[in-house]
Amino acid sequence: MTRLYQLVMDSAKNPLSNIPDVNTRHMIMQVLAWMWCIVFSSWVGSIVVFGISALVHAILLAGIFITVGVFETAKRKPQYFGGLGRGNGGEHD
Repeated sequence: MTRLYQLVMDSAKNPLSNIPDVNTRHMIMQVLAWMWCIVFSSWVGSIVVFGISALVHAILLAGIFITVGVFETAKRKPQYFGGLGRGNGGEHD
């Protein structure tokens, strides 16, 4: 495991060791480190955002399906709704 770590993280043992200037190697390692920080934070952030987005989309779609269902029922079977608690004269029972 230590060897694998060194192959990536130790600029004296990874392919960057072919660059003769130590300062340039260090700078490239720093840029790569920042790049991987951005990659992983974007990945984790997208997982969090995906969960929230999926939930909101599910709520939106549920609202649309319920509305369409109510409209279709009102169009095809209006008697299903009856008077919704109203008596024949329009008053509550």
